Amino acid sequence: MSNQEQPLPVLDVRNLSVEIGRTGRKVVDDLSFAIPSGEMLAVVGESGSGKTMAARSILRLLPVPLHVAPASRIFFDGDDLASASDKHMRKVRGGKIGMVFQEPMVSLNPSMTIGRQMAEAQRIHLGLGRAEIRDRSLAMLERIRIQNPEKCLAAYPHEFSGGMRQRIMLASVMLTRPRLLIADEPTTALDTLVQRDVLDLMAELTSENGTAVLLISHDLGMVSHYVKNVVVMHSGRAVETGPARNVLVSPQHSYTRRLVDALPKRTEGGARDTSADAEPLLELRDVVVDYPGRGGFFMRAEPKRVVKGVSLTINRGETLALVGGSGSGKTTLGRAIIGLVRPASGSIRYLGRELLNESAAAMRDLRKDVQIIFQDPYSSLDPRQRIGSIVGEPLLLDKEMTPPARRARVEEVFLDVGLDPDFMRRLPHQLSGGQRQRVAIARAIVRNPAFVVADEPVSALDMTVQKQILHLIRKLQAKHGFACLFVSHDLGAVEQVADRVAVMDNGNIVEIGNRDDVFDNPRNAYTKRLLDAAMLLDRKFAGAA
Repeated sequence: MSNQEQPLPVLDVRNLSVEIGRTGRKVVDDLSFAIPSGEMLAVVGESGSGKTMAARSILRLLPVPLHVAPASRIFFDGDDLASASDKHMRKVRGGKIGMVFQEPMVSLNPSMTIGRQMAEAQRIHLGLGRAEIRDRSLAMLERIRIQNPEKCLAAYPHEFSGGMRQRIMLASVMLTRPRLLIADEPTTALDTLVQRDVLDLMAELTSENGTAVLLISHDLGMVSHYVKNVVVMHSGRAVETGPARNVLVSPQHSYTRRLVDALPKRTEGGARDTSADAEPLLELRDVVVDYPGRGGFFMRAEPKRVVKGVSLTINRGETLALVGGSGSGKTTLGRAIIGLVRPASGSIRYLGRELLNESAAAMRDLRKDVQIIFQDPYSSLDPRQRIGSIVGEPLLLDKEMTPPARRARVEEVFLDVGLDPDFMRRLPHQLSGGQRQRVAIARAIVRNPAFVVADEPVSALDMTVQKQILHLIRKLQAKHGFACLFVSHDLGAVEQVADRVAVMDNGNIVEIGNRDDVFDNPRNAYTKRLLDAAMLLDRKFAGAA
């Protein structure tokens, strides 16, 4: 077929610029790309690179005061959306162009049933009747492997896990058979198995309908498995474009090389053997944790068992990674160890002391030795407190420490985590995600604890920031000698920091061992499934370059 006879691409973006008000400052600068029918293109880059603003500009969903510059052209099936009327855009949104947002709990209305939300687009854009809408919705829910579609239609979003909500959101969008699907970080914070499930489903549904897909992501490993072409964005500009295989295996631009270099790699020299002569720091024996069940007027609430008799040992100075899917019980186990959750039975011994028998006063005294780094630092940092006060607050428990000594210690720990002491006067909202995570780490280590629980500390961070945080944890551990329980569903992150790995499924430890043994020779079927689902670039293209 000659060039003249080739069909128009579904989406053809030319010289797209997005500006802030009348300042002339551009968050997207002269971006061009095209997506044919049935193909998937990824726009990748770190937070702040402009990729989400570029995607939102296609649907004219830019927040005020951002706007598309006059010279920009956004051709969708030949129509220029940049100059289209609001009435035309209302027809396009949801009908011809669908969008799956990063967090489905935000984009699904919590006060409406799933059935009502799935019906809305079919009624508005397809003009279908109630019976046909219901039949099509049930068929789609069966298609995405929802076990009880009838019950799902009557349920509310909060009754489903993150992965199930994302599948429902995808099903809702695909019911109108859009020509273009925009997926903005559709799997961020989902565990490995659910990630793979959602992406496979997206690929299946879009392939069946010949839908073009624009995928926004910072996960190069995931992109390498699903995408034909890629655009790399940095500071609002496209710095490299081309087939995903070429760009990710042989990157030409220094920024792309930096992104690829930030992909997970095992620490050199293998994992440390900490079992031979190490002193046990924590010993768990048959730990059981129950959560209260949901009862009714005439029904007794049956407790839900989320940790089912777990036994393990954590040695001084080692990093034990606890991995597993969402709902496996790993976060609950970490919180039980530090006293935020009370076990129903079992034993947790710290340096020989039985923690479950300790008084509240004794546990408060113990907290200086046992700390936690939470998954979302923004929600765990007081937005009204300055950073210096947040990090220094644990030192107030030491009555013998003078104010100058406290300030000196806070400045010291700021330098330890790679933050300028000038940051002490800032508020949490004035920091980036990576900087807030450094603050959370600083708060955890300011009193030189012997044991730290790191609960999904890098799950929502860019690859380059992830690499910095993981390197920081490893460096601080070498300097201060604390042991770490690293709770994560990200096997790439685990490879970088773990000495030993414990795999958790449905409240049980199903496999535990040296990191290299577990990764290279998994014995349990669930561990093999986790590793098979991990989308790591170096495995995908091993030996290709």
